[in-house]
Order: sequence, then structure tokens, then C-alpha cells
Amino acid sequence: MVDLYRFFPEEMEKLVIEMGYPRYRADQILLPLYYKFPKKISDIKQLPKKLIEELDGAGYTIGSAKETHRIVSEDGDTTKLLLNLTNEKSVETVLMQYEPTKIGGHPRSTICVSTQIGCAMGCVFCATGQMGFETNLKAEHIISQVIHFEEILRQRGEHVTNLVFMGMGEPMANYDEMIRAVKILTHPRGFGLGQRHITISTIGIASGIEKLADENLQIGLAISLHAPTNNLRKKLVPTATANSVEEIIESGHAYFKKTGRRVTFEYALMNEINDSPDIAQKLAKLLRGNGSHVNLIPINPTAGDFKRPSNNRVHEFERILSKAGINCTIRVEKGTEISAACGQLRTDIVG
Repeated sequence: MVDLYRFFPEEMEKLVIEMGYPRYRADQILLPLYYKFPKKISDIKQLPKKLIEELDGAGYTIGSAKETHRIVSEDGDTTKLLLNLTNEKSVETVLMQYEPTKIGGHPRSTICVSTQIGCAMGCVFCATGQMGFETNLKAEHIISQVIHFEEILRQRGEHVTNLVFMGMGEPMANYDEMIRAVKILTHPRGFGLGQRHITISTIGIASGIEKLADENLQIGLAISLHAPTNNLRKKLVPTATANSVEEIIESGHAYFKKTGRRVTFEYALMNEINDSPDIAQKLAKLLRGNGSHVNLIPINPTAGDFKRPSNNRVHEFERILSKAGINCTIRVEKGTEISAACGQLRTDIVG
């Protein structure tokens, strides 16, 4: 079975032409896929019955994700879903909504997508990292997460405005399928999302960052740093190399130089682990003058022993960085009370 969401528009054209149909039949498939959300090929009413039968007979399918669990935050701004995919695996996807930037405008609707089930990076403070690695997701499984939320949003008169690859898994460890999904989702005849509305988050796989820089895409890059020294980072990210901090900084600089896109360094703040004023000073020294942005993330509680810092500690850390000239923000928190950190819902339901 081959999922139609896997096809680039050019591949869809080739398919219908090889089946003996005119080129325009490809758009009669693509438009409904991304705007009408058919569940099976026979739902695409523009297609002749013969073509529908031939596609079905050749093993083509539309593999929409099936929602098995939903939780919504008290303010209604965060929705977390557990989706059952065509490979019978369940994956988490999260919708985070923010106030519109224009009066009377639609809210900014950001989908946090997963690229793997589980993760092999082993970050000790991450619920997904504690699960271990299960499997990579195919491009169509990544796309189906976006399509599922787009259908929900369309019913409200809204739409997906942003994507962040910050869900379950390490995107760079599933590079080929991840980038295929990105290119389909940003294709003007696919989902059509602007490239600048997508951010890919990585623990710092240098080879993946280098490949992404060569894609000639205007994609945002976020690198999970979490510590200014190699010793501390190794404790938090067991798979980190001996010189991972230096490698990450260099990779971020190279990405910015090649793409012109500012790099964000993500820093998960953990109480009395990596949130002291002394560590803030070290981080400021490390990043001073490189033009990057730091996103401070007070950690969500997970199954581990890590606790979120007090507001005073968070703001003191931010003050030290800002005083040193580091562009820095504290992430707007969404869905803390519904375990919005990736991996938590699946662990609760499946585990």
C-alpha cells in the first residue's frame, strides 16, 4: 500500500500520466488531499470512477491518522492528541494557539509534530528520551499529523500557521523522511505552508544541520543546548560527544552563514541543575557576539527527578543573559497541566 500523502506533486503527475490520464488529474487529487481531507480515494469526487478503481487496485491509499485520545488545556489554547497511524503505531501531536497579531485576525496556530516514536538520544529530562527508540515515521505519517489538525482548525474557520518539529524523536536522526515531509508541506501545490513558518529542532546532530543548510530552504533551526559546558551537557544528554558544545556552536554559526536564518539555542532550565547565576554567566560568555537567540524553557515535570525552577530563578537567569547582550526570551508556556511535554501522553495511555 502506497499512501498518496507521500507523493510530491511532480510524482503525482508522473503517476497519472503513466496510468494513461491527462496531467490535470494530478491536481484533482492534490487539491482535495490538502483542502478537503478525504479518508479514501473514492471520496475524491472529481476523479472518474475508472481512475479511482485503478488506484485502489494498484494498492494506493489515503492513510489518514485516527485520533484515539484528546486532552485540552483549561484555557483551550493547547490540544494534545494521540494519533493512531497506518503502521498501527501511536504518536503524539500538539496544537498550541496564541493571540492573533492583528485585531480581528485568526490566532497563530502552531502544530508540534513528531518524527519518530520514542527517541535514541536518551536526554535524561525528556519523557520521550526515557521511552527509548521504537521506530522512524515516514513522511506521510508526519504529514498526516498536520492534516489532522488542519481539518479540526478548518471547522473553526482557522488554519495551521506554523510548524515546529519538536515532538517525539530527533528529526535529524530521521532526516530523509523529515525533509521529504517538509518539502511536501511547503510545496505550493502541496500543503503550501511558507518555509519561514517552519522550525526544526535538533539535539545538535552536526551532519544533519550541515545537510539542512545545503537544502536551500528558509527553515528555522533550533538547537537544544541545555548546558554551557561539555561535562554538564554530557550528564543531561548521554549521547553527546566529548566536545558537543563547541560542535553545536560551530554548526549553528555555519547554518546562519549559509542560510541567513538566525539560529535559536533552546535551553531547558532545571532547578539547581543548570539554572544557577554562575552557569548563566558561563552561557553568556559562550554565546556573546554570535548573533543567536536563546529560548529559555522552564522544564515541564516528567517521569524523572527534575524540577522546574522558581520564577525568581528563571528571571534571574534571563536577566544575566540579557545584561550580557544575549538576545533571550522565556518561552510562553502552553499546556503544562495537560502534560504537553512530548512523550508524556503516550506514556500515560500506552505505557
